[in-house]
Amino acid sequence: MDALVLARLQFAFTTIYHFFFVPLTLGLSILVAIMETLYVRTGNETYKQMTKFWGKLFLINFAVGVVTGIVQEFQFGMNWSQYSRFVGDIFGAPLAVEALLAFFLESTFIAVWFFGWDKLSKRVHLTSIWLVVIASNLSALWILIANSFMQQPVGYAVRNGRAEMTDFVALLTNPNVWVQWPHVFFAGLITAAFFVLGVSAWHLRRKTNPDFFTRSFKIGTVAAVIGAVFVIFVGHAQAQHMVRTQPMKMAAAEALYDSEQPASFSLLTIGDLQGKEVFAIRIPGILSLLSCNNFDCEVKGINDLQAEYTQQYGPDDYAPPLAWNYWSFRAMVGAGFLMALLAFLALYLVLRNKVELSGRFLRILPFAMLLPYLANTSGWLLTELGRQPWIVFGLMKTVDGVSNTVGGLAVLFSLVLFTALYGALMGVAIYLFNRFGKSDPVKDAQPVGLY
Repeated sequence: MDALVLARLQFAFTTIYHFFFVPLTLGLSILVAIMETLYVRTGNETYKQMTKFWGKLFLINFAVGVVTGIVQEFQFGMNWSQYSRFVGDIFGAPLAVEALLAFFLESTFIAVWFFGWDKLSKRVHLTSIWLVVIASNLSALWILIANSFMQQPVGYAVRNGRAEMTDFVALLTNPNVWVQWPHVFFAGLITAAFFVLGVSAWHLRRKTNPDFFTRSFKIGTVAAVIGAVFVIFVGHAQAQHMVRTQPMKMAAAEALYDSEQPASFSLLTIGDLQGKEVFAIRIPGILSLLSCNNFDCEVKGINDLQAEYTQQYGPDDYAPPLAWNYWSFRAMVGAGFLMALLAFLALYLVLRNKVELSGRFLRILPFAMLLPYLANTSGWLLTELGRQPWIVFGLMKTVDGVSNTVGGLAVLFSLVLFTALYGALMGVAIYLFNRFGKSDPVKDAQPVGLY
């Protein structure tokens, strides 16, 4: 019945659930726009059918994502009022721009695109979906600008117990934004790519419109390769930035208690939560390479960082939840490299014109649709849990951000209610994805005017 614990559980649950849908919205809008661009340039009706088929799945995902995202904003005022008072002057600006500009633009042009078939010219209709792409990714950018202040506060001054914005440009140019946003962008692209590959593979195994789904498979493959390559390189840059700004997060992600120079990378470590290793498989020097691009640099461990933070911020436990961080990091990296392997294998089959003949590979891909969701979820867990005990790094601790007027019983009630509602929404989403994703895009197509 502890209000802090319940509020953290509630926000974690609603955020993770919402983030199931965000990357697919970001990436699938791009692929749908590319398909319609091919239709406008070539006049090939197959690309128009592809646009409408994948666009229908995009709209389902977008609708559920919007509904689940609204709840999070209410939690700032209800469960985290002390946090909201502290950062409201800063946090409110990017969130207001996101809602009033990016989301308004996105929702408006989704409506234009949805209802504009055969009412607008081809080029105007195409422009509307590209504006949806731009607005969707701008929306993500503004949200990450707000989140990056929590990771690396810039452009502020603390007055009368509140953080007040002193430099809006500094907020926009926060170094954390420009490693975090590209990572989310390419994560969205690879999520959409594996979604398209998985659904296309399911249909290709059943010989449903081979030309339609082979074309979809090829577009998904190119997107998967691009997404996999860039998400790894951008993720590497983000990890190096994390070592400089939040070294405790990297130490926890590696279960590194004592500083090392050079530092080894843990493939697997089993031990207690006090630094005693029972069993470990480590690769010498690789953590130094990942952190500094050389094999010789020092990577600080939890014990040394705990001593530094105690001297700087006062007595407390500054180590984040070790097991969550360690395994989240491995789930994210493992899923990322496995997706890269599958993406290049798909590219090999496409170049050899053997996609339809590779039954075993096509059987695997529908299950591989889960990989980006595993990577996205574990990545956000690492991002947020690795910052603990801070809600705003170096400025405000999580325990100080919770509302002091909301009791545990009220939070528990809303947590149970949201869990039930979100479970129902997930059931509806899965039903709709299953129904429309397995439909024949030509045989089951509705008249154009009805979409």
